[in-house]
Amino acid sequence: MTGGRVLVVSTGAVRPLSWRGRTVPSGIEKTPVHGPVEVTRLGLTGDEQADRKHHGGPDKAVLLYPGEHYRAWAPRLGPITPPAFGENLTISGIVESDAVLGSVYAVGTVVLQVTQPRRPCYKLAAHHGVRDLAVLTQRSGRTGFYCRVLRPGHLAAGDHIRLLSRPGHGVTAAEAHRVLNVDRADRAAARRLLDHPQVLPTSWAGVLRDRLDGHLDDQAERLHGSLHAAETSSTPNPRHD
Repeated sequence: MTGGRVLVVSTGAVRPLSWRGRTVPSGIEKTPVHGPVEVTRLGLTGDEQADRKHHGGPDKAVLLYPGEHYRAWAPRLGPITPPAFGENLTISGIVESDAVLGSVYAVGTVVLQVTQPRRPCYKLAAHHGVRDLAVLTQRSGRTGFYCRVLRPGHLAAGDHIRLLSRPGHGVTAAEAHRVLNVDRADRAAARRLLDHPQVLPTSWAGVLRDRLDGHLDDQAERLHGSLHAAETSSTPNPRHD
């Protein structure tokens, strides 16, 4: 697909979530914003993250989630509406298998670049009250994907998403997700991804190299949470320069 459209634009403040007998802060609960929204290098003005280690920052400034997935989730989650997956932009016309890492899109006056698929975590489960939702999201591949902001500006619901450039390597968010999170024994695919180190976050490349050396990473804390998991900060982190 060469482009798409923004259906809903959403932001959210950090709020407490209940999970396994404890309270964790999260910015996953977002609400739609009407009218143009300012987008800076760190994301949408008014959006916040609690866990600064795993969320936010320049390379994960804006989370996009395909609206096409909502129908697929209905049998499991019921009649949910955007932004049920904590996304900033609910979009149509571009899914994970279309989003080549490094592709550049114009949206309103903003220019975005696809950086990586989302790695679902237990806060999705806490948000919906469905204990295994992070695991289900990971298995389904309906994760959404992150973008960095190459040019700040404004965008709004209804804006078209216009493809400006697409790298020739062909590594999509769907393929990166499959290799990193699902088919972790696929050594050949891991090597193929490492042939394009410029498209992967440095930490992901390290994970893949460790796997090829025989060291499999543990995904349990990310997917299920831990009674002893420490948040990097309980202070809200507004996304603006």
